[in-house]
Amino acid sequence: MNIFRLVADLLHLGSIFILIARLNQSKSCSGISLKTQALYLLVFVARYLDLFFSFVSVYNTLMKIFFLASAGYIVYLMTGPLKPTYEKSLDSFRVEFLVGGAAIFALAFPHKYTILEVLWSFSIYLESVAIMPQLFQMTRTGEADNITSHYVFALGGYRALYIINWIYRCYTEDNYSDYIAWVSGVVQTVLYADFFYIYFTRVLKGKVFKLPV
Repeated sequence: MNIFRLVADLLHLGSIFILIARLNQSKSCSGISLKTQALYLLVFVARYLDLFFSFVSVYNTLMKIFFLASAGYIVYLMTGPLKPTYEKSLDSFRVEFLVGGAAIFALAFPHKYTILEVLWSFSIYLESVAIMPQLFQMTRTGEADNITSHYVFALGGYRALYIINWIYRCYTEDNYSDYIAWVSGVVQTVLYADFFYIYFTRVLKGKVFKLPV
C-alpha cells in the first residue's frame, strides 16, 4: 500500500467519524441526506459480500467490517432516534435513476461476469454518484453547517487521493489497470468540483458554506 492510498483511506474513515460525531452531538440529522447514506450502505453491502468468501489481510477485513457497520449505524440513527429531525422534503433527489443506471452499467460493463464481480462493479458505479443527493440537498438549501461541509470535503478528498494513488500505481506496477474504478473515480471527483471551490474560498476562511446566488 502506498502513502496516497493510506491517506485516502484515513480521510474516508475521518469523514465517517465526522458525520457520526455530528449526528450524536447535535442530536439532529438536519442537512444530511438519508438517500446518500442509504446509497453508501448499498455500495458497501454489494462490494463487501466477499468478506465471507475471501481473506486479503487483517487491515482489509477490518476496513470492510467498519464501513458496513458504520454505514448501517448512520442509517439507523437517521431512520430511528433522529428521524423527527430528518428533512424529507429537501432530500428529494430521484435515487432510483442512480441505482438503475449503476445496475445497467454493471451488467453491461462488469469487471468479470460472475455474481461477486458484477456486484463489485455495481458498487463502484453507484459510489461514483452516491454523493449527488447530498449535493442536491445542499443546493436546495443554499448552505450547510461547517461540520457537514468538513464531512463532504473529506469524502471528496478521499476520492481525489485515490486518483493520485492510481497514477502512482501505473508508474510503479507492471500491467496495472482498472478502468472501471478509474472512470468512476474521475466522475465522482468532478461532481465535487464546485463544492471544493466554495469550501476553499469560504469554509477554510472561517465563513459558512454558502452557494453563490
